[in-house]
Amino acid sequence: MKSHDYVVLDIETTGLSKHHHNITEIAAVKYRDGAKICEFQTLINPKEHIPSFITRLTGITDEMVANAPTIEQALPGFLDFLGKSIIVAHNATFDYGFISENACRHLNVYLDNDKLCTRKLASRLLSDLPSKRLGSICEYLDITNEQAHRAMGDVKATSQVFSHFLSLLDEKGIKDIEDIKRFEKLP
Repeated sequence: MKSHDYVVLDIETTGLSKHHHNITEIAAVKYRDGAKICEFQTLINPKEHIPSFITRLTGITDEMVANAPTIEQALPGFLDFLGKSIIVAHNATFDYGFISENACRHLNVYLDNDKLCTRKLASRLLSDLPSKRLGSICEYLDITNEQAHRAMGDVKATSQVFSHFLSLLDEKGIKDIEDIKRFEKLP
């Protein structure tokens, strides 16, 4: 992994469906050789009411996003930031799916970035841990998430989890992106 740039990504949304719901926040930190080199963060105006249960979970209100850029305005800058970097996320299918769907729908751009999922890695590396939620993993590893369910808070926590997992993988002799992807998919 040391020879690859990777971006730890988290998004907040109005719901769970990439086809029916919208992004309300994107945050990401880019790493090179294990060191943070830059970050990206923006609220997104979803052009719809944010459900009250989402506001209770994330703290993101309609008022907070009223003057934020729309996804069409914010996505080109994020995709430039992302480049060809590997995407790392907790439940990567969710975050990657929303970004990919929106890139295709609004910009006619198809993502082909590699992705790694800390939730899937936790299933293999911390198999005895009953819950693989980010909060549970953070508690187990004694990582403080200062702003859970906000994109940058979750990015910072996921970055620490991934760094820990890279050490565990290294101990197993798993260092290369392709080897990590294979390990992630083990039953």
